[in-house]
This record gives sequence, C-alpha cells and structure tokens, in this order.
Amino acid sequence: MEVTHVQGDKKMRLSQPQQMMAESRKVIDEAYAGDIIGVFDPGIFSIGDTITSAKDKFAFEGIPTFAPEHFARVRQVDTMKRKQFMKGITQIAQEGAIQIFQEFNTGMEEIIVGVVGVLQFDVLKYRLNNEYNVEIKMENLPYEYIRWIVNDDIDIDSINGTSDMKKVKDMKERPLLLFAKEWSIQMTLDRNEGLELEEFSEN
Repeated sequence: MEVTHVQGDKKMRLSQPQQMMAESRKVIDEAYAGDIIGVFDPGIFSIGDTITSAKDKFAFEGIPTFAPEHFARVRQVDTMKRKQFMKGITQIAQEGAIQIFQEFNTGMEEIIVGVVGVLQFDVLKYRLNNEYNVEIKMENLPYEYIRWIVNDDIDIDSINGTSDMKKVKDMKERPLLLFAKEWSIQMTLDRNEGLELEEFSEN
C-alpha cells in the first residue's frame, strides 16, 4: 500500500503490516479504526506522525503534553555512553512520557527531567537501562511549578526572581522558569514589569 508520510512529505510503501493483539501478531491486508498495526520504520517516523493514502494531505494533532510537577537532575553513570543517553532520553521525551530541560549557560553534561507522576522516573531509569544500555543517576529537585516565558524580547539573565526559582530552557531553546513555591510565581511577576508567563508552551 502506498501512503504519504505527511511530516516528511514523502511517499512510501507499507510492506508486511502486522496486527498486534497482546503477544500475538499476524500480517494483514486491511485494518479498521481502533486496530493496532505495526509497520516497518525506515528511520523517518516520530511519535505523533501521520501517514495517509488520501489525496488531500492532513495531519492529526500532536500528543497533548501536561505541565510536569516533579523534577530531577539526570546524568549518565558512564560518560562514554553520552550518545546512547541522549538518543534514549530524546526518544522517550518524544513519546510524551517526560519533558527535558537544560540549565541556562551550561552544556548538556546534565539535564533536568520533568514528569507528571514520580513513577515516570522509574520508567525512565528502567527503559534507558534495558533499551539503551545506559545507567543513570537522578537527583530529585524541589521544584513543583513551571512557567514558560512569553516575551521574545526579554533578557533572561536580567529577570529578578525568588531564591527558589531556576532559569532553564526546553529542547526547543524556549526559556522558562521553575519554582518550588506557587507564591513565588506572582512575586516574580511583581518584580519584573511586563513579564508574561504561561503554564503551557505552544508546540
């Protein structure tokens, strides 16, 4: 079956699609809404992509993300496995299980991971170890609130925040602030005239 991969704007042929139900799978010729189908990935698919055989191209909306409420500093134990570490953590972030952030004015030696529920930290550790052969260390951080900075013209270094605030950026280089206490958000807004913050970033 010939389809178009919308995000890559490429035509491709689906070969040997398989229907999966629990541990069983079989090659199929047709499928219906709600069926779970496995297809070969030639290295172009990302989580949330759309493939279609329709003449008029369209794309489904992306996977919704939720504001993380728990944060941890994450580093790999073996520094020689940096490539596997970044590949694994980026892939898991694309799936929507975690969000990853980087401190301002630092490299990628360490990253900050945000999750909605603390069990996602265990999932992250397990998957990196079992799927990418990477062992990590995690240090829990006290932050519970996250706000993206709306202003494009603001100097991040000049923001006068509170002692429990941290300046970071997401993987799209968008600046944001982490807070340990909710009241610190309003205090930071009061101290910085014109500063605009939002709880969710635009994809």
